Amino acid sequence: MRSSSVTRTPVPRLGVLWCPHWPVVVASASSAQSASEPVVVLHANQVVAHSAAAGAEGVAVGQRRRDAQARCPSVRVEQHDPASDARAFEQVVRAVGAMVPRVEVTEPGMLTFMSRGPSRYFGGDAAMAATVARVATEAVTTTAGLSLAGVGGFGVGVADGRFAAGIAARRAARRAQPVVIEPGQQATATFLAPLPVRLLSVVAGVSPEFVHLLNRLGLHHLGSLAALPEADVLARFGPQGAFAHRLAGGGDDRLPGTHDPPAGMQVQRVFEQPVHHSDALVFVARQLAEELVGGLAAEGRVCTRLVVAADTEHGEHSERLWYRSSGLGAAAMVERVRWQLDAWAQHGSITAGVVLLRLDPVELRSDDGVQLGLWGGRTQADEWAVRAVARLVAVAGEQLVLVPAAQGGRQPHDAYTWVPAVTADLLEPAERLAVADRPWPGRLPSPSPSVVHHPARPIDVFDITGAPVTVTGRGAVSAPPYAVQLSSSSAGSSGHGSSGHGSSGHGALEPVESWAGPWPVEERWWDTARHRRMARFQVLTRSGRLLLLTLERGRWWLTAEYC
Repeated sequence: MRSSSVTRTPVPRLGVLWCPHWPVVVASASSAQSASEPVVVLHANQVVAHSAAAGAEGVAVGQRRRDAQARCPSVRVEQHDPASDARAFEQVVRAVGAMVPRVEVTEPGMLTFMSRGPSRYFGGDAAMAATVARVATEAVTTTAGLSLAGVGGFGVGVADGRFAAGIAARRAARRAQPVVIEPGQQATATFLAPLPVRLLSVVAGVSPEFVHLLNRLGLHHLGSLAALPEADVLARFGPQGAFAHRLAGGGDDRLPGTHDPPAGMQVQRVFEQPVHHSDALVFVARQLAEELVGGLAAEGRVCTRLVVAADTEHGEHSERLWYRSSGLGAAAMVERVRWQLDAWAQHGSITAGVVLLRLDPVELRSDDGVQLGLWGGRTQADEWAVRAVARLVAVAGEQLVLVPAAQGGRQPHDAYTWVPAVTADLLEPAERLAVADRPWPGRLPSPSPSVVHHPARPIDVFDITGAPVTVTGRGAVSAPPYAVQLSSSSAGSSGHGSSGHGSSGHGALEPVESWAGPWPVEERWWDTARHRRMARFQVLTRSGRLLLLTLERGRWWLTAEYC
């Protein structure tokens, strides 16, 4: 084991497909966006992606929201939704996976694959890269119905190792044509030598503090770092420095501490009777994940890359490679199995009952633990909460302990659903609570109401004369809302007898301080039985209550409240 962990493995020939600012592509699905419209996507009040038009105005990744809006006052702001980005990218993964082996999703908008086999089949690296770019573009524009006009297009780079191939893909996106680096460590080192060391952080995930230290020491280019003696770099900077030195010299770019698992570590379950329900498969996956994680934990290891595979009774085989640099726990594995099963069913990959489910770890690393955050991030309280949920599940049962998960919808009570806690990754709530990937035109923007009334509560809205406020078919308000009055019972709030502010059977009258709306919503216009047409308002009362009201079929309803 010791010799295998230190032996240098040959650098693989890889291809990387990358779309610059992929979150902007997904955000364009929720509204009519032209190629010339400046758009930014924010996370934690910082720019994580922007359109080409916004970049031309001086907007850059990492800027604060105020700085981006100062440079481009007309910019449209969207919130980052990683789950939507990943689900939308599934169409690209499926299309590219049909022509290259073992596609690895590095992040939404970027995937990696082995290039030697496809290169021989398509007549060389350049021809193969051009075909991959064309197939990915067709998957986005035709199958997924998205537009790449605002960000350019896909870039495909081919080189030895992930680091060089990732840089080549970024250069290909700027040039709008594939970039191929000649094979061999010397050719890779020559390509990398004039590039800035900041790419170690941008592409390879090396800490920005280490890159800043290199700049302060006068090592501004990768060639300067590669020219230093490896032993001296290891002695001065430790394993991180040795890793960066190997990258700069075109050598092995595998993360420190990772290694291939020994044979026979995969876990699987063969079903005598085909299983047609995803819920049953998810609970079996939980048992398999706990078995796998328990075996790895006993040896002080954690899985960073996991293949989830399933076979059906019709002979269909589907699999997906999942990756997390910090390691996949049991809950994370189960959640990814659930995502994958839903995607297979949605796209028709599984048309019969499942007879085999397998979890196969393909890369392991030493379990060095996770440093808990002092301000933000994971804390000890999160660990305690997960243990408390586990104890509660053991007492009450798996089906009685539920947590919220996003499913998408226009109404507040439709946007989320409850799922068993054992199938969710409780330490990654952002993935579980991200809004579903469908555009859902007319859905409520962020932030979501904190109190949702389901079913909605009847309420009356009056103008200054005491008459009920109405909305025309064209969205015109009869008069500004002046006061609201919550009905004390559904029976006494049929809409009649509300000519005055003090109608019997109603709650206290609350004056309106300010209001916004209406926002019309029309659902299922093609279905006469389920067709709905409504108008939504946000109303702030003088007492400080912020209400979400809906007017439907001449009746006002209190749908939700912001607290």
